[in-house]
Amino acid sequence: MPARHGDKVREAALSSGGAKSALTASWNRSLVMHGLDPESPQRANRLTETEFKHARERMGRLAQIASPVMDRLFSAVGDSGCSVVLTDTTGVIIERRGKPGDDASFQHWGLWNGADWSEAREGTNGIGTAIVEQRPVTIHRDQHFYASNTAMSCMGAPIFDHEGELGGVLDISSCRADLADAFVALLSDAVADAARRIETENFHSAYAQNRVVMAGASEGGPMLLALDADDLVIGATRRARKSLGLSPESFADPRPARDILSVASGPHDLADAERGEIRRALAHAQGNASQAARDLGISRATLYRRMAMLGLR
Repeated sequence: MPARHGDKVREAALSSGGAKSALTASWNRSLVMHGLDPESPQRANRLTETEFKHARERMGRLAQIASPVMDRLFSAVGDSGCSVVLTDTTGVIIERRGKPGDDASFQHWGLWNGADWSEAREGTNGIGTAIVEQRPVTIHRDQHFYASNTAMSCMGAPIFDHEGELGGVLDISSCRADLADAFVALLSDAVADAARRIETENFHSAYAQNRVVMAGASEGGPMLLALDADDLVIGATRRARKSLGLSPESFADPRPARDILSVASGPHDLADAERGEIRRALAHAQGNASQAARDLGISRATLYRRMAMLGLR
């Protein structure tokens, strides 16, 4: 069985059509770039206790925010023999959830705290391949590079931090032989949704003192912008950065949100901008002109005069 799997992996990885498939491209990286042998026996790639402690500390706030999301995800999938793990950007498992009755199996397969599941170490797998390709990845049983990993199904989804950089991977893994394809698809959706929830909560936490607005709808991740008191964009999620063409330089010299969003109905001249500011102040003050004037830093008489000039009632 291992030899047959190894032959299949080598043949596909080295074929001229390998580049046409994301799976065979990963097999090729594992075989050629990393020099791995698909028939190699089970490996032990665990950090020392000190190394593991430092790896946890490096994840910081992201790991803390991910913890309750992992709890909710595990409560939904744990009874079906699944383990939920969080890794850092190198593929090292930082935190895991599993049923005590399943612990021996997952420890045997190496899905344990401190284990290194990078593609360079474990070949094609749901964690390491998600890191390389920076997208949700499902590796089902014999799609794994190593024959010793073909009893597992792994569904990994990358988590991007508040600066749009890779922060880690959330993964659901199962060693059940009767895992149906339809259920694998459901698990893949569940882990991707949970990863996006972690991204959203982490972004709000990073910009807790600022206003956060949604820049649009997206299935690939939250499109959020962080604005300062002057409505200048000072932060954005990865999906928002990609969709709106924002680079790191965009935040060194912040631009107004309306310029970035290019909303057709947004203010186009000074009068429109002033009209919008007054309307927002009145709405915030629930129609109380005196309060709105104080919020704007002008007198009530000036407010009424400006409203008349702008055609506001």
